[in-house]
Amino acid sequence: MSDFEVHGPHDHAVEHATEHAAHSSDSMASRVAVMTAVLATVGAMVSYQSGNAENLALYYKNEAAIRKTDAANQWAYYQAKGEKQNLADLGAQLSGNDPKALEHFSSEAARYKSEKEAIRKQAESLEAQVKEADEKSETLLHRHHRWAQSMMVVQISIALAAITLLVRKSWLQVCTFGAAATGIVLGALAMLGI
Repeated sequence: MSDFEVHGPHDHAVEHATEHAAHSSDSMASRVAVMTAVLATVGAMVSYQSGNAENLALYYKNEAAIRKTDAANQWAYYQAKGEKQNLADLGAQLSGNDPKALEHFSSEAARYKSEKEAIRKQAESLEAQVKEADEKSETLLHRHHRWAQSMMVVQISIALAAITLLVRKSWLQVCTFGAAATGIVLGALAMLGI
């Protein structure tokens, strides 16, 4: 979020027309001015939701990357235990007639085998967490796109309102209402996750 606001070229026209409407009995200008204020409020809420959804999507994507690294580390650890188990099995086979060496290598191979199971379960659990975090990220990114679409259409409707005030055409006011309704519907879809 930035600490300053950049005003578009239509903002001055809307302010001028709003001031003019306040000092006259022009009902069209008054309606459009009120609608513009409402749309600006809706736009601020939509903008916040869009940024929030984007930030959360990035958070979950980062969590997925961290868990993926953890899972890869667990699988490497699993593989190392497997190699140690194989070496212990080889030691048992090569121990010949030495019962002490055979017992040592056999117990080491059994220990590595049992340790591998816990490591495998941990790695699979981490992979499930990666999948879950990726899915959350994708869902939130989709919502962010819907919120951004809503914001774009709300901004277009505000610009149309400014043009309506300048040219005083009632058909343009209908277009403004249509764009505003479209922006609000897109915001509702974003809220519902559709």
